[in-house]
Amino acid sequence: MNTSDSNEQLKIVIVGHVDHGKSTFVGRLFHDTGSLPEGKLEQLQRIAERRGVPFEWANLMDALQSERDQNITIDTAQIWFQTRKRQYVIIDAPGHKEFLKNMITGAANAEAALLLIDAHEGVQENSRRHGYLLNLLGIRQIAVLVNKMDLEQFGEERFRAVEAEYRAWLKTIEVEPLVFIPIAAKHGDNIATRSSQMPWYQGPTVVEVLDQFKVAEPPSNQPLRFPIQEVYRFDERRILAGRVESGRIKVGDRLVFSPTNKTSVVKTIERWNAPSRDSAEAGESIGITLTEQIFVERGAVAALETSPPYELSKFKARLFWLGRNPFRKSRRYKLKLATQEVEVEIDSIDRVLDASTLDTINRPDEDAYVGRHEVAELTLKTKRPVAFDAITEIVPTGRFVIVDGYDVSGGGIIVADQYPRRTVGGEVRSENIFWSQGKITHAHRSRRNGHPGCVVWLTGLSGSGKSTIAQDLERELFNLGKHAFVLDGDNIRHGLCSDLAFSPHDRKENIRRVGEVAKLFAEAGFICITAFISPYREDRDYVRRMFDEGRFVEVYVNAPVEVCEQRDVKGLYAKARSNQIREFTGVSAPYEPPLSPELELHTDQATITESVTRIIEHLHVAESDSAITI
Repeated sequence: MNTSDSNEQLKIVIVGHVDHGKSTFVGRLFHDTGSLPEGKLEQLQRIAERRGVPFEWANLMDALQSERDQNITIDTAQIWFQTRKRQYVIIDAPGHKEFLKNMITGAANAEAALLLIDAHEGVQENSRRHGYLLNLLGIRQIAVLVNKMDLEQFGEERFRAVEAEYRAWLKTIEVEPLVFIPIAAKHGDNIATRSSQMPWYQGPTVVEVLDQFKVAEPPSNQPLRFPIQEVYRFDERRILAGRVESGRIKVGDRLVFSPTNKTSVVKTIERWNAPSRDSAEAGESIGITLTEQIFVERGAVAALETSPPYELSKFKARLFWLGRNPFRKSRRYKLKLATQEVEVEIDSIDRVLDASTLDTINRPDEDAYVGRHEVAELTLKTKRPVAFDAITEIVPTGRFVIVDGYDVSGGGIIVADQYPRRTVGGEVRSENIFWSQGKITHAHRSRRNGHPGCVVWLTGLSGSGKSTIAQDLERELFNLGKHAFVLDGDNIRHGLCSDLAFSPHDRKENIRRVGEVAKLFAEAGFICITAFISPYREDRDYVRRMFDEGRFVEVYVNAPVEVCEQRDVKGLYAKARSNQIREFTGVSAPYEPPLSPELELHTDQATITESVTRIIEHLHVAESDSAITI
């Protein structure tokens, strides 16, 4: 058996149209290079003889894996193979059109590809698709094997015709294969040794080409990307586990976790069954602990604070669609990128191509979709920001898949564009943006309206009465001739904050946005009434700091959770207690009551009218002679 003198390893994907001879090729490759386990060939030959069937080289591939029940390779199989130069992981990917998604699964991790074409059948539809997919996945080291030359009497003319046709097509997608090799896998021609049947071919054998491929350098010199796979608790420690996809990480590094933008410093690097070291690099699976116990969950992407990924909810992509149902603009799907999972939809479709011919497919805007086995250049929009890089920058965080229901139905890459990037200091900012101050001051508006602009911030559990009080307060203020408007939590979630979920980070961002909008209303002279659970004290204090003294009125709508649950006409508490709703305040998520609110209303004891009256009295706006009744 061949043994390698090197620990070097290269992943190769083998692709091609169904029945173009991939399994036969792999079986023969193992035999001709002495890489089979001892006695395996003789064992299979005896089995074939007992069954009264001819021995097939393709059976070697199946025997090295598990027995197949069908005559076509469905799953992506991996086997290890060695030459004198190095070890290979050979990925045999299915060629049947129905199983293209498995082909993508195999090719996604490969560094080079062997693409087989049947000399007799010639270039097929899937041959073109496979070429495009390899290009889409960023595989540039490609050799094309023109197989079954024995069926064409080993003739050079047929080989050159297939080569010319396929080389011309690959050129249209800017793919330049390293070499075209004529082979007859069944007989071993030009696999490990030169074929006496084709003296006209003077190029390398398949094994020689394999050894010419270059192993990609580990992406250790790229910026750090460490997607969090899982969070484990041991004693008092929280260990963030994952795989270093690019760059290096060491104890003392200050990390930013995208897209939450939380930061902390690496305290320790943990390994399983391996010597402890204070650093790790691309390709290593590790755990880390932090000096500050910030809330980080699966899906976060850790990076050095000096070189973060993009953090956006829109990006441009090229996508190959494999789903049985079309990828439609009007539907929502799940996007998986590194360890992130988020709801996604099509924002716009720039172009749809036939993957075989690369012809543009024209469809009316009202019927925009990507059909099965079509390629699209489009813009995707996620429900909340995701951390990513362009494929030309960092590959692992530049690839994604789309899940339709429970099926992986498409995959693609994120293409480069003028994306804004978060700076070291925080959010993306420009030094050329200045606050524009109008000529009408807050005092002018107060005199005109008969009252100053301010914010009445109602906070409390769901069901405590916030929205009811807010609506009645708005009506009473309107009747008193005051300029008032309600910002309701559910209404804001339908529009301004429709991209946010209910994680601590999303709740924080929800309140930040509401605070900014409420401030604008107050600057316009309105009494802005907000009705939000706003469970975290820190977030409410953040909004308070936006306002001058006296212009932020925090009202704690206080009712016991038992009372709130009895009032729950929406059935939210019941769903939360049966685990149908996660992160529900008062049940599975905390609520931090205000420490010193301007007002505290006990709505289990006072009526809505009494509560509204107390707020109006606090605002000192009842003595108006310009009341309008509704």
